[in-house]
Order: sequence, then structure tokens, then C-alpha cells
Amino acid sequence: MKANEVPQDKGNYKNRDQSRKVVYATNDKGDYTTVNSDGWEVEHLATIQAWDQAKLELEEVLEGIRKGELSPIAYFMKKNLMDAGILAKHVGKWAWQVKRHLKAGVFAGLSETMLQRYATTFNIAVADIRNFNPDTAEKH
Repeated sequence: MKANEVPQDKGNYKNRDQSRKVVYATNDKGDYTTVNSDGWEVEHLATIQAWDQAKLELEEVLEGIRKGELSPIAYFMKKNLMDAGILAKHVGKWAWQVKRHLKAGVFAGLSETMLQRYATTFNIAVADIRNFNPDTAEKH
């Protein structure tokens, strides 16, 4: 995209005086340069849709926890926008092991050491995982 073609759709940031996005574009010589953008409505709408989808998926996880099918690890994984592969790398396990830990029955038997690995990864206390309440989760 050329520098003079960078979208400047007003109204896509909450605080117009302080929020601008820097994007890369090509200048007249064809070299990459940074250009300030006031936003792009298409990008803004796509971002809103992505966050709406993430919220929907998080609610589905909470419902799974309420039903006793999923563990609190599934909630924190989803809330941190991780998948089993990414989480596995953080806690030093294989993805299939993390997927097992997402099951409520397997979660109940996890060691304190394993729970601590998850807590450290999510930057929370082990108690936040152990005492997780899906009915109050979204209020934090």
C-alpha cells in the first residue's frame, strides 16, 4: 500500500486525541516507511467480530465447566487466547497431555506442581484455578 492510500477512517478509536495506529506503507521511492492512520473501518469491524467470537467461545467453555465436562484450565487457556499446543509449550508438556488436563476428571488428579505450572503461565495463583467458579468468572 502506498503512503497516500493508508486508510484514515475517523471514529475507529475511542480517544481520538491519543490513539493512532502506525502502519507500514511505501513512499514515492518504493521504500517502506511508517505512516500514522486514524483507523480503517473494515479492520475495526473485523476486530469487533473476532472479539465477539472469542467471547462466545469463552462462554461455551464456562458452560462446559458448569456441566462438569471441562476443567478451569480450559477457561484460562481460552481467556489468554491460547490453544493446547501453545499452552503445552509454556507448561512443558505435550499438547495431548494438556488436552487431557482440560477434562474435569483428569484435572481433579493434577499435582500441586502441575497446577503451579499452569498458574505461573496464566499469571494467577493456584487457588484461582482450584477455587474457580464459572458463575463469577466474567465479573473479574
